[in-house]
Amino acid sequence: MRIYRKSTLIANAIGRKTIAIAPILGLAIAFGASTPVQAHPGHQRHAHILKAPLAGVRNNYWYDYQSDVLEAENELRKDLRRAKTTQDRREAWEEYNREIKDARHDYTKEMAERGYIRPGQVTVGG
Repeated sequence: MRIYRKSTLIANAIGRKTIAIAPILGLAIAFGASTPVQAHPGHQRHAHILKAPLAGVRNNYWYDYQSDVLEAENELRKDLRRAKTTQDRREAWEEYNREIKDARHDYTKEMAERGYIRPGQVTVGG
């Protein structure tokens, strides 16, 4: 009969449990790593925010657009923090959406006026 120390038995038991838990833990970590961290709670709903400049041109209009988006996000965060009712939260989101839409409109309008965006042309047949 072998005599084992208590610490050895505990280490072996933990080792077996670790091996059994490792695949589950690996899946949890992989899932967690694939879930993006958002700047605010509804950011994934706003995929219409431009990630890159139109026509690949980084100019003052692009930087103005980016600052408008950041300002709108900061204001949304503050408004949501102060919101006490559902209506307050809804109004904060509506204001945010208006500001984002306005910033994108202004940016695309300026880029079109400068000739970076050309109107599309469709040819049917031939």
